Amino acid sequence: MERLFYAPDIALDPVLPEEESQHCVKVLRLSKGDPIMLADGKGFFYAATIENAHPKHCRVTVTHRQPQKPLHDYTVHIAVAPTKNMDRMEWFVEKATEIGIDAITFLRCRHSERKDIKLQRLQKTVISAMKQSNKSTLPLINEIVDFENFISYGGFDVKMIAHCAISAESHRQPMKDCYPLGHNALILIGPEGDFSQDEITAALTAGFIPITLGESPLRTETAALVACHTIHLLNQ
Repeated sequence: MERLFYAPDIALDPVLPEEESQHCVKVLRLSKGDPIMLADGKGFFYAATIENAHPKHCRVTVTHRQPQKPLHDYTVHIAVAPTKNMDRMEWFVEKATEIGIDAITFLRCRHSERKDIKLQRLQKTVISAMKQSNKSTLPLINEIVDFENFISYGGFDVKMIAHCAISAESHRQPMKDCYPLGHNALILIGPEGDFSQDEITAALTAGFIPITLGESPLRTETAALVACHTIHLLNQ
């Protein structure tokens, strides 16, 4: 496959976004007539040739449009409390996109180290990871939301909360024992200080299944990636 570029509006306007145009023309020094591949982030690849190699708005001629076969027939949604160091969240977002994730939501929890986030850097990370792993669908990255509000949302087949607390009401089990194969999954991952007991209780009341990701305590971004990968491993 030729080098992949991201063009979300390619179906309506055959012009690369400015950042992609600059990379194509100035960095890679591609010129008129050169073939390239595009992804629209919505599940389609486009074969194209460069028509006008402008460094700010590179125009192309689309020669073929091809849907990418879905990589899985279930969805994986990770809701995670962002770490104080956003580099660690960028790492998670990058690796989860490469492995395969459908949506990421950031949670504002009682023990959260970070209460607000800016999505611009994360969006760039997701686009880069999508192109690097030759995918055509861009995962959905949601704004940060209060934990209490998020757990009331519906639409998920299986809802799980990974936590470290040991209590009489919360009998944690491995994901393999509670996740039915092929179902859409939502997994909550808490901050470094874990979810509060009130948050755990509220999640259980809302129908979330308490799970463990192993005997060893994991850092937030590691736990989030393990949860994502485990769903895929179970479905293989």
